Amino acid sequence: MNQTSVEVIFSLSGFNATTSYTVALFSLTLLCYCLILLVNVALILTVIFHQNLHEPMYFIVCNLCINALYGTAGFYPKFMYDLLSGTHVITYAGCFLQIYVVYSYAMVDFSVLALMAYDRYVAICRPLTYHSVMTRPRTVALVCLCWMVPLGCMLLVVGLTSVLKLCGSHIDKLYCENWSVVKLSCGSTKVNDVVGLIVIAFYFVHVLYIGWSYVQLVKSALSSKEGRRKFIQTCVPHLICLFNVSTALLFDLMYSRYGSTSVPQGLRNFMAVQFLIIPPVVNPVIYGLILTKIRRQIMRLCAKNVIFTI
Repeated sequence: MNQTSVEVIFSLSGFNATTSYTVALFSLTLLCYCLILLVNVALILTVIFHQNLHEPMYFIVCNLCINALYGTAGFYPKFMYDLLSGTHVITYAGCFLQIYVVYSYAMVDFSVLALMAYDRYVAICRPLTYHSVMTRPRTVALVCLCWMVPLGCMLLVVGLTSVLKLCGSHIDKLYCENWSVVKLSCGSTKVNDVVGLIVIAFYFVHVLYIGWSYVQLVKSALSSKEGRRKFIQTCVPHLICLFNVSTALLFDLMYSRYGSTSVPQGLRNFMAVQFLIIPPVVNPVIYGLILTKIRRQIMRLCAKNVIFTI
């Protein structure tokens, strides 16, 4: 298939398992997306409009929510359109745009979580130097890196995939995924494989760093009552978010490369999209409930709205 002379249209066969309950799935998806928009926008606005939340940790949490809005925008609108459409296809350009958005979202998530681990490490293990280390300019610079590096990595990955000569157009998923497109290539994909493994290794190092930082955090927290209080209030939600993202992405990564076609299509679909469902909903809810300052501001806002309504 020569994509330079003929426009490539990819077919998404994952929708074959949704034909019998399209309306119900569309309704649930719309509800889920509205919930994602609501909880993430609410937390972002809470951080922006309250001066006492203008601290490094809350700025980082805010970026986690912004990233959730960015990533889900690359999946949900197209997915809901496809549910109501008779033809489940995506254009060549649309496919690569979706790959770029969805997987750069996952990479940014890991980068932000690694930065959050660093922030908590400095706050709990080196409290006297926290304000001199996590200054506003440095925090902004680190957050920018959390976005620029993943966006640059995905630009390289998508660029390498886009030059492959393809001999097929069938993607066994609900959305475009890089490895699925690479497998359609007629020629060698060694460069793609090597670059892909380097990127995976790079973000695996993020996980190792987060693990190391939390070993230090636990050691420090056990030494004092104040340390234990800080750890429970600010680190537990971070660990839950890390577990959500890591588990969801591990399922998707392992199945994409090593999964069996004998697995029911419905289960395959869920495994492929759970990192676009669970973390964007759960993360802001966890931070909104557990982080005391955010919870208080949200409760005050809700109380004001109730009084105003009455």
